[in-house]
Amino acid sequence: MKYIVCDEPNKFSLKEKDVPTRESNQALIKIHRVGICGTDLHAYAGNQAFFTYPRILGHELAGEILEIDDNPQNLKKGDNVIVMPYVSCGTCVACRQGKTNCCSNIKVLGVHTDGGMQERVAVRTDLLIKANHLSYEEMAIVEPLAIGAHAIRRANIESGETIAVIGCGPIGIGLMKLAQIKGAEVIALDVDEARLAFVKNEIGVKYTVKVSETAADEVSKITNSDMATAVFDATGNKKALESGIDYMSHGGRYVLVGLSKGELVFSHPAIHAKESTIMCSRNATLEDFNFVIDNLDKFPTDTFVTHKVDFTEMIANFDSWLDPKTKVIKAMVNFNMQ
Repeated sequence: MKYIVCDEPNKFSLKEKDVPTRESNQALIKIHRVGICGTDLHAYAGNQAFFTYPRILGHELAGEILEIDDNPQNLKKGDNVIVMPYVSCGTCVACRQGKTNCCSNIKVLGVHTDGGMQERVAVRTDLLIKANHLSYEEMAIVEPLAIGAHAIRRANIESGETIAVIGCGPIGIGLMKLAQIKGAEVIALDVDEARLAFVKNEIGVKYTVKVSETAADEVSKITNSDMATAVFDATGNKKALESGIDYMSHGGRYVLVGLSKGELVFSHPAIHAKESTIMCSRNATLEDFNFVIDNLDKFPTDTFVTHKVDFTEMIANFDSWLDPKTKVIKAMVNFNMQ
């Protein structure tokens, strides 16, 4: 079978290998779609944390079961399934608390271990979610949307709150829509005017602010000087991460969803004066996946997935997805080859 491997930064190879042999607690999955996310782009560029080379990328996966044994979920051959790519140990302190998303021994497909950029994969059956009622594109975007759902749940967002989301990439966009579903008013911040226009027109975000030296003043005006009761960084950019606290109200929460590779510096008086709650949000759990699946009919999948290519064309197109001029929101790789 064919697969694509990131050999080192800025280098992909198309190769062939045998179909994997599954274990008794695994299913053999035929991959139909793989979504491309910031993690993949950062890994290719050489600036992704928790990463080693060579690595088969891909963790936003839509697949079909080819082989499976009897299992508690009653999954069958032929079922279409979403893959939860967070392989947790089940026994560490986090897992014992139900926080499998931050398992101390976690292996994320496409990051710590090989992912789904291949025609067939063997995956633990407890990481599969039946999704016969969804299209392959819808299935493949559930994982990135679940990242946003988990962040919203971490922050305990309530109806009537005004929140700020920094970054109008795929994670930020999903976070905004899911926050709206929870009843929150959203302020979107980004440096890219085209992406701000996208969230206004396609997600229905009322307030958009271009990041600049006056952005905090604009947020203040929108909120009648209160600022946002919760701020989410969905960029992973050091400067953005360090400035997010500027948009937060006194007594507010600051949620770091994006991941930076280096150290962050905050002014202690600034965060102390607001009695800030600063929290990280990592990955997602089954609860978050199910919340997304239940609300996916409210999400504009067709306009969210902006670029589609066949598996054999991915290497030739990948560099272009790093260029803002191509206006990529979500790229999708199609494995339905003859």
